[in-house]
Formats: sequence, structure tokens, C-alpha cells
Amino acid sequence: MNIPIKFFSLLPLGSLLLALSMARCHKMDVSVAARAVAEKTFSNPLAVPPIVDGKNAAMEAKSGSADLGAGLIVNALGYGGAPILGPTIRIRQDEQFSLIFSNGLTEATNIHWHGLKVPATQDGYPTDVTAPGGSFQYRFPVKNRPGTYWYHPHPDMATASQAWRGLAGFFLVTSPEEEALGLPSGQYDVPLVVQDKRLDGGLAYNPNTNDRTIGMFGESVLVNGTAGPVLEVATRTYRFRLLNGSNARIYNFALSSGAEFQLIGTDGGLLSSPMEVPSILLSPGERAEVLINFSNQPVGSELYLQSNAFAGTETQGKQAFHILKFKVARQETDNFTLPATLMSVEKIPESHSVATRSFNIGHMMHHGGSGMMMHSIDGKTFNASRRDEVVNAGTVEIWEFDNSAGTEIHPMHLHAGQFQVLSRTGGRSRLEAWENGWKDTVLAFPGEKVKIIIRFPDFTGKFVFHCHNLEHEDGGMMLNYEIQ
Repeated sequence: MNIPIKFFSLLPLGSLLLALSMARCHKMDVSVAARAVAEKTFSNPLAVPPIVDGKNAAMEAKSGSADLGAGLIVNALGYGGAPILGPTIRIRQDEQFSLIFSNGLTEATNIHWHGLKVPATQDGYPTDVTAPGGSFQYRFPVKNRPGTYWYHPHPDMATASQAWRGLAGFFLVTSPEEEALGLPSGQYDVPLVVQDKRLDGGLAYNPNTNDRTIGMFGESVLVNGTAGPVLEVATRTYRFRLLNGSNARIYNFALSSGAEFQLIGTDGGLLSSPMEVPSILLSPGERAEVLINFSNQPVGSELYLQSNAFAGTETQGKQAFHILKFKVARQETDNFTLPATLMSVEKIPESHSVATRSFNIGHMMHHGGSGMMMHSIDGKTFNASRRDEVVNAGTVEIWEFDNSAGTEIHPMHLHAGQFQVLSRTGGRSRLEAWENGWKDTVLAFPGEKVKIIIRFPDFTGKFVFHCHNLEHEDGGMMLNYEIQ
């Protein structure tokens, strides 16, 4: 950032100190790189979370010791008796979800149902927390399309810490319409949450200034809480549900064999038809459903799910690394035929929009009163007592996230529903295949403006929208919007 000396000479002392501080922070944006990944030996069987029925569930968050594979023990947080992460909640569309949540931690927490359309009192608003030793009843009808959603804590200024230490899980919605498609199911439908961690310090969350600037990155990539994971597969088609559950790292998913994925779903469920793609770039919070056909792989062969290098940012993307080993262990023949059409996706016409709002997410950072690195939207940081935006229930609006002057990556997430991505200008200047269909998180690289269109739910209440780089979120990059 080049600021003329003359500019500083015109400022009073207080403003001069602030400008110098902000200039230093801005320079730090582009000079700090993410911690490199150090690959493990891929020999630990992939853990697959157990499935619980979402119609009548109970779950406690608690701390304990987790074995990440081959005797690698760390202190971690988990849900529902799991030493790390939590069970996969499965429920049908239009059924009533019911969960009694207990907080066995020594700190306040809550649960946010990421991507789900839920009432404000059930959404896990940052200050709606359950105290240690307390409990809360989550109960709401599941109105979302069949798809891959997830849950994680969302307490103000502690989301990053609690997610880093292990709190997260899948929330899968099904329907008779989806089941009739005959997609791979049971053991052939595998959810994969990919997260990087620092195992040299266990799972302790002790971010320094650099971490609070660009996000917390680890040298070890876990899948479903397993370090160096391997999954034995048969010579048939599998359905994999990819979730980037990291605090800050982006993954450019690809197969080491060079084979393409059949992309069948995004954040908000199935696409209208499959799409062949060689790679899928997912930022924190984003999901994608893919089919992989192993029928052409000989028994005994191995290949990897990996992250390819990518451009567009100075802080990460320069390194390629393996994530999960597939070992083709047995011969099987399935009768699966890829459907030409999947599930209808209603397009929201832009003509239905009643308002357009633009949000500047490319502001410079500054030091907060506590010494934390603060990130902002429109120059504002989170304040639970403020109404930043007010929208009308059931209406359609276009929102633009403007990172054209920014130097950081910002995956922007809206609570309370799903949206569709309209356009991207600057930077990549295009929409990606995995940005079709319904979304709840969209990535804005430095230099980009991204437009989305959203129809707000019919219920009322206060929700948030924020950057899903969790260090940015906890550093204030989150605003309120109220549906009235």
C-alpha cells in the first residue's frame, strides 16, 4: 500500500497514528503466507461419523481425548459422545427436527444450522448461547431441499476457537424424490469434512497476529477427524459429500488420476443436471456433492483426493497436496446409471428484486481496543445491539459483495436461507460450475465483486451475514440484518 508522505503531513496526530496503524495492517495482508501442509503417511482408516435420526435426538458438547489415527492423541471437542466432530444428523424434508442440546463444556456455546432455513430463535445467533451445564431445545420444521448441510458453534468471538478444536457435524436432508434417483447410498454415500489443524500443539487455539490477519492455518489436513486417511473402495460409483470445514484454508479438490468429478450438488442440494468438472474450489463453509466412478481402476491400485494449486491470492494456493488416499480393494459391479436430470432448480428472476444493496468487504484492518485484528463490512464491526440492514419477509433482493479494493479472501455467508449467484466481475470474472443451483456461501477473491439474489424467508427476526474465514468473523466481520 503506497500512501504519499504529504498525506500524513496533513493529518492531526490521532488520525496520523490510526492511518499508520491501518497502513501497517494492510501491508501485512499481502506479506503473510498460509502455513504449508506437511503430508502424513496415508495409512489410517478413514473415520465415518455415525448417523442419528433428526426427529428425536439428544447431543452433548464436551471435551475429551481424540485419537486421530495410529495413536496420535489430542485434546479435542466433540458432540454426542464423539471425541472429535459429531454424528451425522439425517432427516427427511418437511419432517420436524428435534434435538435436546446439552453444554458439557466450560464455556458458553450454541449451534448454528449452516444453510438451513430456521427461525431466528433457533439459528444460533452469536449471543444466543447455552451456559456451561445448561441445555437448550432445538426444534423446527426442515424446509430445505435435499442436500448436504452442516452444524457448528457460533458464539460471538469464540466460533473459530470452538470449531478449530473439533465442534462440527453433517446435517443431511433427504426426500422421496431424491431417493427415487437411485444415487449411491449406504456405505457408498460418504460425507467428507476436510479441515487443516496444527497438531504440533495438539488442537490448542492460540492465534498470533498473523493468524488473526489471514486466518488460522494448520500443517496437517484431517478428513472426518482422521490424519493421513485411507478409504478402501470397490470398483463402482460412490457419492462423496465434500465440506470445507476449515477455519480459513481453501481447497481446490481434484483426483490424482486426472479423472473428472460428476458434480451433482452444491450448498443447497442437487443441481438440475450433472456437470463434469476437473476440479472444485471450495472456501470455508462451502459444500459440493460429487460422484466418483472407480470401475476403471484395477484392484490394488491407489489414487488420491488432492488439492491442486490455484491463483488469485497471495496468502495461499501455491501448494498442491494430497488429502485422502483411495485404495481399490475389491471388485464389485453396480447397476448405477447417471440420471440426465436430477432435481429442478427454480431460478429467481432479477426482475423480482425490490432492492439492491452493496457491501464493501475490502476495508483495511485495524487494531481493536483489545489488541485484536479487526475486520469489517462497510467499515463496521459486529454489534449485537445494532440493526444494520432491514428487509421485508418474502421479498427478493440483490446483494453485492465488493472486494475490488481488498487484499484478503472473503467467503461470504448469509444465515436464514439460500441464494443464487448472479455474477462475478474482476478477478476470475466468471461463475464456477459449483456456483450453480442454491448457495449459502460465496467466495470473493481480492479484486472481485460478486452479486447474489435472495428471497428472504416468510418468518421474521434478526440474523447475521459474515465472512466465513472464522478469524475474520470473530474479528468483527459480521453484520446484522433483520427480517420484518
